[in-house]
Amino acid sequence: MPCRCPEIRSDAVLIHPDDRIFVAGHRGMAGSAILRRLKAGGYGEDDSGGGALLTVPRSQLDLTDQAATEAWFAAQRPTVVVLAAAKVGGIVANNSHPADFLLQNLRLQTNVIESAWRHGCRRLLFLGSSCIYPKFAEQPIREEALLSGPLEPTNEWYAIAKIAGIKLCQALRLQHGFDAISLMPTNLYGPGDNYHPTGSHVLPALIRRFHEAREAGASGVVCWGTGTPRREFLHVDDLAAAAVFCLERWQPGPEDLQYLNVGTGSDVTIAEAAALVADAVGYRGAIRWDATKPDGTPRKLLDVSRLAALGWRAAIPLEQGLAQTAADYIARRQSGTEVRL
Repeated sequence: MPCRCPEIRSDAVLIHPDDRIFVAGHRGMAGSAILRRLKAGGYGEDDSGGGALLTVPRSQLDLTDQAATEAWFAAQRPTVVVLAAAKVGGIVANNSHPADFLLQNLRLQTNVIESAWRHGCRRLLFLGSSCIYPKFAEQPIREEALLSGPLEPTNEWYAIAKIAGIKLCQALRLQHGFDAISLMPTNLYGPGDNYHPTGSHVLPALIRRFHEAREAGASGVVCWGTGTPRREFLHVDDLAAAAVFCLERWQPGPEDLQYLNVGTGSDVTIAEAAALVADAVGYRGAIRWDATKPDGTPRKLLDVSRLAALGWRAAIPLEQGLAQTAADYIARRQSGTEVRL
């Protein structure tokens, strides 16, 4: 049943055009989408010249370096931070490099969150993940399911890091009144995704595989698992809209949870998603399933009633979003424009 915990939606907008907003991870899929949404909303364009949208490439600032991150915050003094930077990957990457996923994410998020607090940042949004919830959580998954059971083993290292980030935000709010909020998006897809054959998530991996199969004239494509697990997919532009909405309007009260689920509220089987991707890229061959490969969590559907009660819902249907994403990927590959492979 939907959560009945009280929430506060502020009547006043909580961020302003004169804010100095730092988007950490601005070159990633989520960070770049949030940056586009902020620009479209007029942020960083204050007439007085005080506002700014701050970004810094990894080549100039390693956020896993505590001293360098601290020095950057001391010099730039952002008033709002969006923490979208993270080391991410699919099942193969998580299984192969568990220490990397845990260590790098712990270092990065701790450095950014602590530096934001220490240097007077007024508001921070931490981008988590729906993988924080137990593998066999009751569906749809409510926010209260956090830490109520064992995690999915194929991505538990990444999940543990994200849980630590949520709890750090919560601890700083409780002890020091730091205004940090967190969003837990479901599976994301869209422009700017990672299409690496073993390091990507399911939808971009399928887009690449089916596109290459179509180009090669392959009669069939073998996909991992049974195809029966159910997944919820959210277009990254919808996530960006939710992030800016929450930055502007959501102020949880002292007794409220400070993290919200972000999703569509509906799911499909992996087999159904594969068929939609095949259609989007124009692949007409057979789709076969290798049941010797892991399926992961049987189902992962988020309860998004709390965010809906605040006035926000996803707007991009899966079929439409996949068609746009596949078209963007194919156009970039054909034109030689950079694609994350």
